[in-house]
Amino acid sequence: MTLPPLLPWKEIHARLPEIFPEGSANREHSIWEIAAKTIFVMLYVGAVEGNGAWLRPDQVTRMTDAQAALTSADDRAAWVPVSMKSSKGLNIPDRWYAVNTRESIRDDTIRYALLQNGAVIDRPVATTSSAGRYALQAEFAELFSPDLNEATFIAKAAAWREKHLNAGALARIAIVRKGAAAGGTYELVTFPNGETRRMATGPSADISKAVVEVFAPKFLQKPGVITLSESGNKVVARDDELAKAIGLTIPADKSLPDIVLVDLGPAHPLLVFVEVVHTDGPVNDARKTALLQIAEGAGFAPQHVAFVTAYLDRASATFRKTVSSLAWGSYAWFASEPESLMVFSGKPLQIEGG
Repeated sequence: MTLPPLLPWKEIHARLPEIFPEGSANREHSIWEIAAKTIFVMLYVGAVEGNGAWLRPDQVTRMTDAQAALTSADDRAAWVPVSMKSSKGLNIPDRWYAVNTRESIRDDTIRYALLQNGAVIDRPVATTSSAGRYALQAEFAELFSPDLNEATFIAKAAAWREKHLNAGALARIAIVRKGAAAGGTYELVTFPNGETRRMATGPSADISKAVVEVFAPKFLQKPGVITLSESGNKVVARDDELAKAIGLTIPADKSLPDIVLVDLGPAHPLLVFVEVVHTDGPVNDARKTALLQIAEGAGFAPQHVAFVTAYLDRASATFRKTVSSLAWGSYAWFASEPESLMVFSGKPLQIEGG
């Protein structure tokens, strides 16, 4: 067996965000330190596709800084059988992780992140077997060659993603990257009636544009935009005639959300309040109550009012930070996954098969 060249785990860690950019599935667990150290140990023992070697998750817990510094082929080969010994009565000073961390390495990092993203392969192994099960996908392992300069690495990482990530994953990455790299002084938003408005560029504007151009026609029968605001509560568009037609009084203060949509398709129009969240400010219980008061003042009963919190991506830190505060009876929508809608139901729903 030929052992691949080794890149220090810290340099592996530095490369992972480029391989798995914003929008990648389970990105947090694909790029964190544990993932970098897991990949390092796979390379250390030669657990690469086609090499005949396989990793057992608890081998990662047994690595130490002192051992990682021993990079000769003989040192690496000698460590493999030692790392596979029974852990009973085994004392490893300065080990990277505690024994019980192996479940997190196996599940959070390998199974639900690296394996699902095509970076790792596995083989069938009996539950009671002590044999290794996981190895790096061959072309993924090549991304950690010490010989790659920055430009070559970036190009190879892009080629790997294009070949090994599915179309949905690539589309999601493209959407999120577009939002992060938007340039120019303004963004043009096209309304359901064909009119256009300019918004100052930025992540919030990207999400707002997606809500108006993608969410509204996707989830509403006959959508209309009553108000559209941007950061700093600057009103980009305000349709008083449409508001008047449905009996809605638009307050002059800052109490309205970022976007107010209306669906004119149902017999009774549906009012849709949308909060665009790039950093903070979702539809929580207090916000929902305040918006209901505005709607009820215009004659809209609760059953004719909907609440949506719009995000750029489900894997973002923003969503993880705010999801616990989202109000029951509201929705979450993600620009990177426009076909889907997350429902926070405030009442029992019939469970359906997927």
